[in-house]
Amino acid sequence: MYKKLLIFIPHIGGGGVEKNFFIITNFLAKKLDNVTVITVNKEFKKKLNKKIKIISPNNSRWKNSSIYIKYIISILLLINTLLSDRNYLVFSFQANWYAIIITKLFGLKIISRSNTAPEGWSTNIIKKISYKMIINFADEIIVNSIEFKKSLKNYFNVNSTCIYNPLNKSKILKLGNVKKEFNFFKGKNSLKILNIGRFTDQKNQLLILKSIEYLKDRIPIKLLIAGRGKNYKSLKKFINEKKLNKNVRLMNFINNPYTYIKLSDVFILSSNYEGLPNVLLETQCFKKIIISTKCPTGPKEILLNGKAGIFFRMNDYKDLSKKIIYVFKNKKKLKSKVKIGYNNLYRFDEKKNLNIYYKLISKYLTYL
Repeated sequence: MYKKLLIFIPHIGGGGVEKNFFIITNFLAKKLDNVTVITVNKEFKKKLNKKIKIISPNNSRWKNSSIYIKYIISILLLINTLLSDRNYLVFSFQANWYAIIITKLFGLKIISRSNTAPEGWSTNIIKKISYKMIINFADEIIVNSIEFKKSLKNYFNVNSTCIYNPLNKSKILKLGNVKKEFNFFKGKNSLKILNIGRFTDQKNQLLILKSIEYLKDRIPIKLLIAGRGKNYKSLKKFINEKKLNKNVRLMNFINNPYTYIKLSDVFILSSNYEGLPNVLLETQCFKKIIISTKCPTGPKEILLNGKAGIFFRMNDYKDLSKKIIYVFKNKKKLKSKVKIGYNNLYRFDEKKNLNIYYKLISKYLTYL
C-alpha cells in the first residue's frame, strides 16, 4: 500500500487528454494529501491545485522540444523520483509503456489510463507485440469508453475498467455565454460548420475541406476549423489552391472553443480513430447537430448508434457532402436527435465519474 500518488504526463498540450488530466488531477488533489505530477510543461502550473507538487526540469527551454524529447526527460525524472522515494502509486496519462516498465522495475504498482483506440496503431506489428507484452504488467488499466474496453479485450485479451470522461455541463454552458464577435459566422442563410482538433492525419480535416469544395457552389456554407498541428500548412495550401477562403477559416488553438460551438449549426468529426472525443460531448451541451465518422472508439457510444447524430462513411467526402446537404435541408427535423443526445449526457456527469476515479485509486492508497 502507498501513501502518495505520482501522476505521469510528460507533455501537456491542448487536447482532450490534457483537459481530462486537469479535471481528474485537481479533483484527486482535493481528496488526497500527497499528489505529485511529473511533466516537462510546468508553465501549466496555474491550472493545477496549489497543493500539487510539480516535478519538472529546471530549464524551461525543454517545453518547446519534441514530444519524444519530453518523454525521455520525464522518464529520467520518474527514475530519479522513485530512486529517492518508493512510497508512490504511479498513475500514467501518457507514455504508458515506459511508465509501466520503470514502475515495475522498482517493484511498485501503476494505474495506466489509455487514451487512443488500438485500431489507430495496432497495424504496426512491433507496437502490437510490445503493447501486449507490457500492458498486462499494469495493475489497473482505465479506458474511457465501453467500445474501447471491448477493443482491448478483443485485440490483446486485456481487462480494463471503463470510466467516462468527466463532463461539467453547467461550466461549459457558462463559458459558451462569453460574448464573442465572429463576423465569419454572421448571416442567417449559410450553414455554419465547426471542427475542433489537432491538425493531424488522425483527425482527417482534409476530408471536410474536400466536401466543402464539392458543396461550395451548391449550398451557402461556412466552415471553421480550429486547432494546431503538423498538417496546418497542407490544409492551408488546399484552401488556397481550391479558392476556399470565402468558405473556410483556419484558426489556431483556442482556449475557449465553447463560444464558437454556440455560434455554429453543426459539428463535424472526421477522425479515423479516437478514444472518447470530448468535443462531441461539449457540442451536445449546446444542443447542436453532429455529423461524425463511425470511427473506433467513442462516437457510436456518444451518438447512441445514430439516435443522437448522423454518421458518414470514413474517408468518403461525397457521403459526407450528402449528409451536410441533408442537415441543411432538415435542421428542424433533426431537433429530435439533438434532444436525445442532450438528455443522455448524464452518463458523463463530472461528479459521478470523478468519484469512480477516486474509489479505484484509493484502493491502493493508505495513510499513517
